[in-house]
Amino acid sequence: MLDPQNRVLLIQARDPANQAGRTWWEIPGGGMDPAETSGETAARELREEAGILSAEMGPVVWTQSVQFTFAGLYFDQDEFIHVAWTDQTELGTPQLEALEALAFQGARWWTLAEVEAADTDFLPPRLPELLPSLVAGDLPEQPLDISTPAQ
Repeated sequence: MLDPQNRVLLIQARDPANQAGRTWWEIPGGGMDPAETSGETAARELREEAGILSAEMGPVVWTQSVQFTFAGLYFDQDEFIHVAWTDQTELGTPQLEALEALAFQGARWWTLAEVEAADTDFLPPRLPELLPSLVAGDLPEQPLDISTPAQ
């Protein structure tokens, strides 16, 4: 999600099973509901997680397969990551599910320079490497598999 100043929207989270653990910043997203497309999922998650009511949904730019434990639950999922744009720079009130509410620490817009300079964890981990091309409007012709580090 990019705004008119080419800032990226990131959500700060923490594993509710480890409240003393480190936080991270992630792109908005979540699980697909039955019969929902990945674009519809992305738009719904933007509304739920950040109160973004109007967005231009772009193509899938990245894919990844990830396995992780969160809140004591094991996840093995395939992710389809869209680029999107909005003129809405003021974030609305999140409408989070219970588990999300326990993890949610806040949300804010980040400049590219802030992402590149930050000493924090991002999800996806390669965000500082991959974000500059999206901000420049250079979208991949086919989605990039970002499951593993670049060689």
